[in-house]
Amino acid sequence: MNNKISDKDKKDWDDFLSSSENLPDKDLKLIKKNSIKTKTYDLHGYSLDDANLFIEKFILKSYEQKVKKIVVITGKGLRSKNYEDPFSSKDFSILKNSVPNFVRNNEALSKLISKIESAEISDGGEGAFYIYLKNKL
Repeated sequence: MNNKISDKDKKDWDDFLSSSENLPDKDLKLIKKNSIKTKTYDLHGYSLDDANLFIEKFILKSYEQKVKKIVVITGKGLRSKNYEDPFSSKDFSILKNSVPNFVRNNEALSKLISKIESAEISDGGEGAFYIYLKNKL
């Protein structure tokens, strides 16, 4: 490998450094392109009825504000008091399962939503989910 830099390359480099020309920042364009308006809400401590009521209002408000992605943190239900009640379903009474089902089955909300999916580990993993909203008409 040749470690010598030619005089032409040195001149070109000096010209580049002394130039006042603005070069586009490719990284900045990539960040703007991939960033979408997102809101997050944590439902820890909510009862099922309160969580469903709140999430309905939150989705409607987010849609009006042209939010594209909602991160809903429900928790995994590991400390749910429902485990103490033998007459209560251990699988379907916790927010983790019930809130997404409420959203999917709500006709008014389903018209605003393009998809619902599990969250990545960085956003809560099994204890969270994403709601992607359609564009506001």
